Amino acid sequence: MGLFDESDLSIKGLNTLKSCVKVYAEFYTNPIEINKQKLEKLIGKAIIFLNRTELETNSNEILENAKKEKVALLVPGDCFTATTHISLKLQAQKENINVKVIHNSSIITAVCETGLQIYKFGRIVTLVFSDDESLIETPYNVIKENFSRGLHTLLLLDYKFEEKKSMTINEGIHYLLKIENKRKEGVIKKEMLGVGIARMGSDNFIIKSDKLNMLMNINFGSTPHCIIIPGNLHFLEKESLEFYN
Repeated sequence: MGLFDESDLSIKGLNTLKSCVKVYAEFYTNPIEINKQKLEKLIGKAIIFLNRTELETNSNEILENAKKEKVALLVPGDCFTATTHISLKLQAQKENINVKVIHNSSIITAVCETGLQIYKFGRIVTLVFSDDESLIETPYNVIKENFSRGLHTLLLLDYKFEEKKSMTINEGIHYLLKIENKRKEGVIKKEMLGVGIARMGSDNFIIKSDKLNMLMNINFGSTPHCIIIPGNLHFLEKESLEFYN
């Protein structure tokens, strides 16, 4: 589906949807703005929206239908940033169901609009809503590992589909500082450089590059948000980030 709304759908994707008998959709992996009525009018048929549980438990129904007729599954962003979709594709291939993938834009490459080079990103990690500090410490460990290699870290921020609750940049930085206060390893510092990105792909997207303590005080508006903790910067990357101060 692309980054932000139904207008990001490619021509190839649109033509494929029009030729399908059934169309399923999941939007729990990314809170993109979809106008259901507008999208259904665009493709000329009803869309069956699924949450995480429904997609995982109804996968057999989807596959059984796909054995008899042309079926589509709409996914936000690009197709395989979530393991659920990989599992479904693998299951279909095992059952000799032909699978055609139509790729689209993804936050993983779109963040390079900041000027940071894709080749210099290390492991990507999600910062989750949790009271379990061991889960929150995983991003801390990833940032530490990436730092040791001079690499940038892209932090995807949690989205709870059922609660329509998305983590903000401000909350994400708060979580990181909370873990730093516990670990005291000097990985996260209030004065270190960070990049906050909101609503990438929309007409009112925001990119701000500043110290973490300054980013915490900015109102980035509606989600989705993500954070980049830069590693070693090439002079062109430094120059690019200056445009977002």
